[in-house]
Amino acid sequence: MNDREFLRRVRRYAKKADLTVRLLPAKGKGSHAVVQVGSHGTTLKRGELGPGLLRKMLEELHIRKEDF
Repeated sequence: MNDREFLRRVRRYAKKADLTVRLLPAKGKGSHAVVQVGSHGTTLKRGELGPGLLRKMLEELHIRKEDF
């Protein structure tokens, strides 16, 4: 999964859960940005996301993999 697909799926999840999504590119360094879903946030890197990183990002956003 890449960063664009991740954002698309996070936005779809947030819409179903009635949460807000904010992408804050100015908060990240280089090719990174901060994504906030509700009151939880994580750092999003550009490009391909490995399974371990994806799991950690979902954990930081408090999103269950089954719901994602």
